[in-house]
Amino acid sequence: MLQDLSHMDRITQLQDEIQRILVIMSSSIAYLTTRSTFLQVSEEIPITKQRNPDKFDPPEVFEANKRELVDDLIMKAKQIEVLIQSLPVPEPEEQQAKRLQELENEMTVANQEYTQAVERASTSSVCTPMETLCLPFTISPTEKLRSQFSELLRTMLDAADIEASLLSKQRSI
Repeated sequence: MLQDLSHMDRITQLQDEIQRILVIMSSSIAYLTTRSTFLQVSEEIPITKQRNPDKFDPPEVFEANKRELVDDLIMKAKQIEVLIQSLPVPEPEEQQAKRLQELENEMTVANQEYTQAVERASTSSVCTPMETLCLPFTISPTEKLRSQFSELLRTMLDAADIEASLLSKQRSI
């Protein structure tokens, strides 16, 4: 089980790193499209638009930032590759089927134990405060729920009676 948690941690880390690389990519695209100047790439296509000088970075700053963005992408990609390499090799289908069958058997046993516990809990001895002899008998789940609900209502009504009594005594003082 502990080993499974470790694998799940790696998968979560991998998901986080993939999300980070996507953020780096989108930020890079946003930077490259907003902070570059328009350059003519073909003699046949003229530049029809100009940006204000404060809207784009000087060529040397722009190139340095591009290199930094590329380095960030490469570093993050290598981190993702390391995480992928650390993931376990998938187990063969036969082992998966055997493991699932074992888990199903364990679940069947746990369900049987639960059913037996419920049956034991529904068989109880009921005594009233005035009785000295307790008689065991089986209570259906519905009867047990009704009994618990009735007891709860009695407790609430008793508490309300006590509160009303205290309020009436305070008023008379």
